[in-house]
This record gives sequence, structure tokens and C-alpha cells, in this order.
Amino acid sequence: MALDGSRPGSGVVAADHVSLRRNNLSVVLRHVRELGPRSRARIAADTGLNKATVSSLVAELVDRGLLREGNAEPERGVLGRPGQLVELDGRGVCGVGAEINVDYLAVTALDLSGETVTERRVPLDVAHLAPGTTLDQLAELIREAVDAVVARGGQTAGVTLAVPGLVQSSTGSLKLAPNLGWTEVPVVDEMRARLGTPVYPVRVDNEANLAALAAYSEMKTAAESAGDSKVEDIVLLTGAVGVGGGMVAGGHLLRGGHGFSGEVGHMPVAPAGGICGCGRTGCWETVVGLTALLNKATDSDDPVRDPSLDVEQRLAEITRRAEAGGARTLRALADVGTWLGIGGAILVNILNPDVLVLGGYFAVLGPWLKEPLETAIRDRVIAPDGGGCRVVQSELGFAAAVRGGAQISLDQVFLDPTLVGRDAAGVAQ
Repeated sequence: MALDGSRPGSGVVAADHVSLRRNNLSVVLRHVRELGPRSRARIAADTGLNKATVSSLVAELVDRGLLREGNAEPERGVLGRPGQLVELDGRGVCGVGAEINVDYLAVTALDLSGETVTERRVPLDVAHLAPGTTLDQLAELIREAVDAVVARGGQTAGVTLAVPGLVQSSTGSLKLAPNLGWTEVPVVDEMRARLGTPVYPVRVDNEANLAALAAYSEMKTAAESAGDSKVEDIVLLTGAVGVGGGMVAGGHLLRGGHGFSGEVGHMPVAPAGGICGCGRTGCWETVVGLTALLNKATDSDDPVRDPSLDVEQRLAEITRRAEAGGARTLRALADVGTWLGIGGAILVNILNPDVLVLGGYFAVLGPWLKEPLETAIRDRVIAPDGGGCRVVQSELGFAAAVRGGAQISLDQVFLDPTLVGRDAAGVAQ
């Protein structure tokens, strides 16, 4: 016996029991998310857990507001009376994604089932503001989103910040964001201080990585709904003033050895090109970024260049001019599309993705960019038929990074459902 009266090693046994239950809660919750409503008996049969354990786990997940009772229905492949189904709930559990970009801030809150609770984007000339000023304004948007979650009786599972630059997620620091003019900013610490040291975790990640995760989830869901084979390898190109790339291989995000992968906008593709925000000459984004398009398509005094206008308003005007057959606009779009294909071909030759996804402004103007892009890829990719890579436009547009950020926070709940307090079941109807 130990001095406290416990048996030797009992602390380890207790810890293992807690870990085992946490893991089993995760197994059941993820099983229902991936396969849809299930009876307790079906969950037990599918997972190999015994029925009594599954009943206890389901009861706790319902108590935490993560699952809810559904209808009693017969299940395919299961004999006997219809079973009471349980299905994903999570209306009271939300993840918040927040984005800092060159000319806007954005925030979205999603609940566990993927429904949007609140979203907002505001134009802001971030590149000409001090980091502290921008973080002050973003903190206000985050507080509004968290308040919206609380108003529906919910809990915030976490906040993930998306920034366009080199990020060390492990330390919560932004190392370098050339287009913002930011260097060595402890983004997470700064934001936690502004939010009053919240109980929920605050994270930071590269905006292209988060956009790629959201696009991958979007494509995976669409493929499953259509009964198609799953897409496991994608490259997402997100275009704004800068250009970022997120890569998913075998269903997993590629971050690189130090977490700095995806800075595709700084590939040197145009040696005779302009000066990039990073200080180098001829980076890819100098010929395909939104600034490059506007320089080619408009005069310097054109209102569409005004950074105080929401980016979607500016793109709507470019779209209107393209649809009206404006020669200068169409030439600019064809030129950007060709350059997009030149850089895209490099990525396809190296990574051979199933799909090249156009995000950000590339998705909005995809109808005019896609043909010259695909032509350039066919001409430059050494594998037959462009390596089998399809080019698609993301339906998420400028919401991709914030949705990916919200999903990152929610994914932690699926991995550890005990992160959610039991009062999450009391969400307002």
C-alpha cells in the first residue's frame, strides 16, 4: 500500500481509464459524423465496442450536446425491430475562424454540424496600419462572434486566426507577412490579451493552409454525396493581393519541415517582372495577384482600385466589365490566366495532385481564368493529359480560410469530446 492508502500504480490505472474513455467517446462521435445516424447496436457492431459501453458513451455525448436522439427506423443490413437512432447535434458547440488579409478582416462561427452561426467581413487597408490597430479591430469582430454563440446558448470550442505569411503554429507567432509589412508578431499572445485571456484556445495558421483544409472538406463531402471516389490530393491556390498555396496529400495537410510550406506566390517565374512585397523581383504573385490584375485592367484612378471597397464589390465590377466584353479587362484576365497556368504547371509537375483548386479571387473570376490556365498546364506538364489533374473553382470564395479556421477548432472536439462541458446540451432552440 502507498502512504495515501492507494494501491501501487493506481494513479496510472486511473489515468489510463480516463484516456480510454476519452478515446472511445471520440470513436463514437467521429463514427456518427462520418457515417450518419446510427442505432446504438449498429455503432457497437461497427466499432467493436460492447453494447453497454456504447450506451454509456452515447448518453455522455448526448449530455454534452454533441449527439441527439433521432427517430426509430429500420437500418439497412440490421435484422430485428427498428432501433432508436442517434445523430450529430453540436448546435451548442461552435468554432470561430478569423482572417487578417491585406485589404479586409473576416470572422465566421460554425457549429459542430457545419452550419454558419454568424459571419462578417469588413474592408480594411491592413497593409497601411500598425499590427496593434489591426488586432484591436479583429478582436472586436471575434468578440461579436463569440457573443452570437453565447446568445444561442452555446460554447466556443476555440478561435483560429488565419494570416497570409510564415507562421509558427506551435509558438503562435507570425514570422513574416511581406504583404502586410509584419515581422515577428506574437499573434496568439496579442489576441489572447485583447480577448481577456479566454478559456477557449486561440491558434494561428497560414491562411492558405486553412483554405486548403476547407476546400478539401468541401470536395470530400461533394464526392461522397455523388458516390464518386474520394479525392485525396489537392493543391489550393488562393488569390488576393498575395498568392498562397495549401497542399493536401493522402488526406493530410503538407506543412513542411518547419511549417513554412505553401508560399507559392514567391516562386520566381517572371525574372523580368516587377518588385514583390517581399523585396524580390519576379515572384509569381507579381503577375497573378489581384494588384497585378488591376494594374493590367484599370487606370490608376479607377474606383475599383480603392482598398476601402469590399473586395467582392471590386470583383463584381471586374466581372461586369468582362461580361460586357471590355477588351482591356478580357486581355488582362487572359494574361493572368496564362501566368497562373505557368506557375500551376510547376506545382503539378512536382506534386501531381488530383485537383488544382482555385480559391479567393481566382475562384470568382474563374470563368475567364480557367481556359488559359488549363492550356498553359497542358503545354507545360510533362505527364500526359496534364498529369490527370483537374482544375476546379472553389465554391467557398473568400470564406475558405475562416471556415477552415473554425473547422480546426471543431476538429479538436471530435478528437476529445470532453473539451465540451455538459451544459452545451442546453442550446436555445
